[in-house]
Amino acid sequence: MPSLRVAVLAFNGVSLFHLSVPGMVLGTVETSPDEPHYEVGYCAEVPGMVTSDQELGIAITHGLELMHASDVIVIPAWSDPAIAASPQLVKALQLANTEGKLIVGLCLGAFVLGDAGLLDDKEATTHWIARDAFAQRFPKARFRPEVLYVSADNIMTSAGTIAAIDCCLHLIRQRHGADAANRTAKLLVTPPHRQGGQAQFVERPVPKLACATHLSDVLTWARGNLSSNLSLDSLAEAARMSRRTFTRRFKQATGSTVSAWLNAERVVMAQQLLETTDLPIECIASEAGFGTALSLRQQFSVHLGTSPSEYRRMFFRERNPKA
Repeated sequence: MPSLRVAVLAFNGVSLFHLSVPGMVLGTVETSPDEPHYEVGYCAEVPGMVTSDQELGIAITHGLELMHASDVIVIPAWSDPAIAASPQLVKALQLANTEGKLIVGLCLGAFVLGDAGLLDDKEATTHWIARDAFAQRFPKARFRPEVLYVSADNIMTSAGTIAAIDCCLHLIRQRHGADAANRTAKLLVTPPHRQGGQAQFVERPVPKLACATHLSDVLTWARGNLSSNLSLDSLAEAARMSRRTFTRRFKQATGSTVSAWLNAERVVMAQQLLETTDLPIECIASEAGFGTALSLRQQFSVHLGTSPSEYRRMFFRERNPKA
């Protein structure tokens, strides 16, 4: 099976972290034998030495022609969003877009996609610190300043720093399913999936709690028992806390309410079942703990903006082409 080529743009001042994320994530994914693996390469407008944000020199042997030869193009965080992308880079990205290639803008890299006109009439995001500048500069984009990442047709954009990993894991999930994304995340020792619509940051810093380890055990137990009636009282009892104390500490540790957290976890479980089984929607609703198919559909609409049936059409047949 031919490999899928990924072209990552390098430039002076490039984030060394973002430059390495596509290779770390896509280069780690374990696809099935009948699916291609990823071959990650690096290009620059002018091949030669570039200096990263950590003042490390990096030798780049490929020019922008690598974009033409690749299936996926990744633009790391742009070093200065006030500086527009060059006409040469804009032209290469526009050509790649007309060819239907997947183009990813990580963090401030979304500014480069905007300069190329690739975000017009599409949902997009970037680092929250640059949201005002982004909104003013690209008024035609359907800006989502609060989210971690957005996928719109062949264009993906992410928020700052660690959201780049979330974005690349989402790419794997879209193309290879939840199991492949979860295995990759496990190898990277990172949480397997954060919904793109999750807030970029929690307004109040999360304190270090003496009960954090025990609370983590309770959450792990809850994930393994999502089909049960996990009431607030039952979780508080498992944590050996009063209802009031558990509610407060849960919010401090997760930034979420118990109800919102359970719904998000149940949606993730339902996604996995829809991708990997042919169980009826009603059975999946029960297995995931939603109780009714109506409740499952409502939560899918809230979290994913689609229905369980449509999600299965999109992902089950991609994973199971003979189904």
